[in-house]
Amino acid sequence: MSERTVLQSMSQRHLVSLPPQASVWDAACIMTKANCGSVLIIDTLGTMLGILTERDLMTRVLAKALNPQTTQVSEVMTHNPQSVGPDMKVSEAVLIMIERGFRHLPIVTPAAKILGVFSVRDALPREIGDAVSLAEFNDQVNDALG
Repeated sequence: MSERTVLQSMSQRHLVSLPPQASVWDAACIMTKANCGSVLIIDTLGTMLGILTERDLMTRVLAKALNPQTTQVSEVMTHNPQSVGPDMKVSEAVLIMIERGFRHLPIVTPAAKILGVFSVRDALPREIGDAVSLAEFNDQVNDALG
């Protein structure tokens, strides 16, 4: 059985996005309505500026007691997030997530068209296991090389 690509594995195919001047409150509401853990921040030309995740809401808004109705998403989003191409294998994407400590990866074509967001929730246990094994192997190689 061949491994799925990130595009094939996405459970939600619709793009959840907001402009940079939207409020954090707007982001929380749209994420709740769409039942997703992130929203892409996109300018009027369709360029991805950042991503706002559930973790960002917790650590950058709630923990700092910012007002979600007056705080703009551009103030607390992750700027220029790493993205992956639609043909990346799921285990490779999960490996990136493990190594870099995040759970959402925008999927963008080489022509800069935004297709959606791959979430770790989209991965199957087998694909996660493959990524964990590779991460452990990478750690062992790095330790051996000093």
